[in-house]
Amino acid sequence: MQYVTLNNGLEMPQLGFGVWQVPDEEAEPAVAKALETGYRAIDTAKVYENEHGVGRAIAKSGIARDELFITTKVWNSDQGYDETLKAFDASLERLGLEYVDLYLIHWPTPEFDDYVETYKAMEKLYNDGRVKAIGVCNFNIEHLQRLLDECDVVPVLNQVECHPYFQQHELKKFCQDHNIYLEAWSPLMNGKEVLENDTVRAIAEKHGKTSAQVIIRWHLQSESIVIPKSVTPSRIEENFDVFDFELSDDDMDKLAGLDRGQRNGPEPSEMNKR
Repeated sequence: MQYVTLNNGLEMPQLGFGVWQVPDEEAEPAVAKALETGYRAIDTAKVYENEHGVGRAIAKSGIARDELFITTKVWNSDQGYDETLKAFDASLERLGLEYVDLYLIHWPTPEFDDYVETYKAMEKLYNDGRVKAIGVCNFNIEHLQRLLDECDVVPVLNQVECHPYFQQHELKKFCQDHNIYLEAWSPLMNGKEVLENDTVRAIAEKHGKTSAQVIIRWHLQSESIVIPKSVTPSRIEENFDVFDFELSDDDMDKLAGLDRGQRNGPEPSEMNKR
């Protein structure tokens, strides 16, 4: 396992396990398999409706709590200062934990203009020691800049859609300039056509690896944090088996050339679903 050091000094596994769209009853065996495989970072959210299953897997794992890195998120309908504090308590109860390592705002929902107050509530949770780090998801540069201008704690990371067809260069540069990590969700483009790309497949064949392993390795070597998701045991293992090879500079250049600016998820400024 490789770790990165966040801007508050906290160490975080660079490769984690995501559970988006995993039903609660499937989350427990999937997370159990991930922990057995070697993952130590688990990424969930209130809106995924699987915090109970994630918590059960953690409780049964026998792994010391301080060896795990657990992330969850406040959903759009729970934003606002008091609402965020209540939502955090509810997530903590569902997870069966005394603290979480990382708490994130799921979307900025700028139409409702409450993400600053939400973040200030998260600063309180951080200052009270109930979370070890705070950050955001799906924030564009203007949303991040407002937090930097109006709040005290710099987010440790910004979790956004990122894959070879949507590489987020401008946003990543802004984050790097402010010591904020970029964390990639949908790192394999939801298993869509990027896995069948001829360039990716040729690089995979050269290394004796799969396309998914090459893309995860590309994220790691691009200094991003990455959280692939699967409920298939063999793929959970495959996605973790990426520490025994290295992409060459030529490989990295070829993969950099695949960027199409092709976003699959919502544009953050337009995502205002409650």
